[in-house]
Amino acid sequence: MKIHSLAFKEGEKIPVRYTCDGENISPSLSWNEVPEGTETLALICDDPDAPVGHWDHWILFNIPADEPGLPEGIPPEKILKNGAIHGRNSWGRLGYGGPCPPSGVHRYFFRLYAMDEVLDLAVGSPAELLKKSMEGHILARAECMGRYSRTGI
Repeated sequence: MKIHSLAFKEGEKIPVRYTCDGENISPSLSWNEVPEGTETLALICDDPDAPVGHWDHWILFNIPADEPGLPEGIPPEKILKNGAIHGRNSWGRLGYGGPCPPSGVHRYFFRLYAMDEVLDLAVGSPAELLKKSMEGHILARAECMGRYSRTGI
């Protein structure tokens, strides 16, 4: 399975538009080679370089397996039109929260998981609960990474 963003190339700078310094909207994502037997997909976007050691920017699960990606600007609705469910990010909110590092260059990983079942999780579930629910059900994983730093800080 592979995932990439149409907004930035692997390992390159995430455009300001997708950060707290811009419009703070989610970038478009595209994936392919989803394995046979996949029931749903889950997406976790996080920053492992955060001062607290880890910061979750976006949690979305029960994405239909036949979805080829996500368009730019996914709204922070509890449940999307396609049935995908938003979890709670590290700000305590639903939906995408873009890069907003306090200093230095941070890495932002968009990790996609293919699962063999629909997850029985509530709206607003945090990443830790999602990861625990995925144990034993992951058929494949893929990730893409972008970088961001705020100038003048």
